[in-house]
Amino acid sequence: MALVYGVEKKTVPTYMKYVMGGTSGMLATCIVQPMDLLKTRMQMSGTLGTREYKSSYDVLSKVLKNEGILSLYNGLSAGLMRQATYTTARMGVYQMELDWYRKNYESDPSLVASMTMGVVAGGFGAMFGNPAEVALVRMMSDNRLLPEDRRNYKHVGDAFVRIVKDEGVATLWRGCMPTVGRAMVVNMVQLASYSWMKDQFRGHLSEGLPLHLSAAMTRIQQMRTIDGKPEHSGTIDVLMKVLKNEGALAMWKGFTPYLIRMGPHTVFSFVFLEQMNKAYNKHVLGDSPSDSTT
Repeated sequence: MALVYGVEKKTVPTYMKYVMGGTSGMLATCIVQPMDLLKTRMQMSGTLGTREYKSSYDVLSKVLKNEGILSLYNGLSAGLMRQATYTTARMGVYQMELDWYRKNYESDPSLVASMTMGVVAGGFGAMFGNPAEVALVRMMSDNRLLPEDRRNYKHVGDAFVRIVKDEGVATLWRGCMPTVGRAMVVNMVQLASYSWMKDQFRGHLSEGLPLHLSAAMTRIQQMRTIDGKPEHSGTIDVLMKVLKNEGALAMWKGFTPYLIRMGPHTVFSFVFLEQMNKAYNKHVLGDSPSDSTT
């Protein structure tokens, strides 16, 4: 129950907001997964010694020609798992923060407060979803490797089992720091802006920091073990090697597909979320006014 203008009304339970938040992200991922694959391939281009792709269109044409149209959905199971963990956690935590703020201050949070809550929710969600992120990056990048170097994970469950068996549990959180940094920046703007302007969708964010961190995160999670030693020692090592071997512009590899993916994914996620909220309000709560997750 929530108190609105002195009158109690039924609201969507917190656990359902977790469920609907994760489900909305999973549905959106089914639509934009090909753009995520193109983004990852662009960011990984050059790690084998030569630049494999000239542009996003070049990635798309080569993937379709050499691997077939279904390969655009390589790693979909890991992508869905990422949404089931990352999005469920961040949306759930953000809603708990909103409920706490409204209960204690009896008002909606300010923009600064909303941004702060978005940072916390994004960081927590990224930590929770990092294992799926590692599996996703590896599965989407596998076909570009030489046959003898491919991991050939069957699905996300197989990836988790083999990563833990061959590389240890800690590998599931490889690249966690840049992943968390990116998520904090993204959610600071994404969740706060949606809370304040529900009728407008913020599709993409700052071009610099999120993509900068994203590129570093992708390299770390994909890296191989050579002669018993990790290919990179950490985020700084990745950044230094990329700058030295590929130049500063390499930090923005995959920007176009990232931008094209991020916008629709945000819009679709919130559209699906609103429709699920409306359906729950209508069919479960008896057509009471929508009480959105954000």
